[in-house]
Amino acid sequence: MAGSRTYRTKAIVLDKTKLKETDLILTLVDQTGRQIRAVAKGARKPGSRLAARCELCCEVDLLLAHGRGLDIVSQAELIAAPLGSQPTYELLAAASAVAEVAERCTYEDAEDTFVYPITRAALAQLAQADPVHQDLLVAAYAFKLLSHVGYRPDYSCCVACDDEHPTYFSAQAGGLLCASCAQGVPGCERVDANMAQWLEGLIALRFTELAASNIDPHTAARLLGLAHIWAATHLDCRLRALEFLLGR
Repeated sequence: MAGSRTYRTKAIVLDKTKLKETDLILTLVDQTGRQIRAVAKGARKPGSRLAARCELCCEVDLLLAHGRGLDIVSQAELIAAPLGSQPTYELLAAASAVAEVAERCTYEDAEDTFVYPITRAALAQLAQADPVHQDLLVAAYAFKLLSHVGYRPDYSCCVACDDEHPTYFSAQAGGLLCASCAQGVPGCERVDANMAQWLEGLIALRFTELAASNIDPHTAARLLGLAHIWAATHLDCRLRALEFLLGR
């Protein structure tokens, strides 16, 4: 019976919420891809060891106890802190956007082993990137993860008429549209051949390849904007961290 009340897992911290005077509610994604919400009691007390080990985007080895509503953090050992002890403003904003997308794409009663490694890889690469490539990596993460959970955009041709030379991007339509079909779809964004190629690359290329690519700030910001539109449309929610990253 004692063994059934506790379990151990590795997890990434996606969010923290204050509870009472000294506690925190942690939103985590564990190594199976399942979302966990757990209470870290006393984590906000001065000198608490839990506080440093459960910072945003940290990878931790947890001993959890099943609770009535939320699980309880019994023990936490830090595995990796990709943001470091003093993350820059740009890095923290980009990592928060990744964590937000991960939180929206994971569920407490569903496992998905793809989510944990891709989130860990994205955060590790963000820590080494400059702000321009951070925008690119966040955009890639959003498109990759949403494509995996069922919202993959179609870039091969116009999604409405199969025209081989589409010039507009539409989250509502599900990918690229030609000029004629785009007239009847609100919210379309015009894209040239270079932008369409980048959109394909966000899904096809690895994070390491994207981080080493040559891209200008305007293109990276535009891709991030398109990723935000795609994610907000298909997840049907407001993504505040992504909005903040776009407006910084």
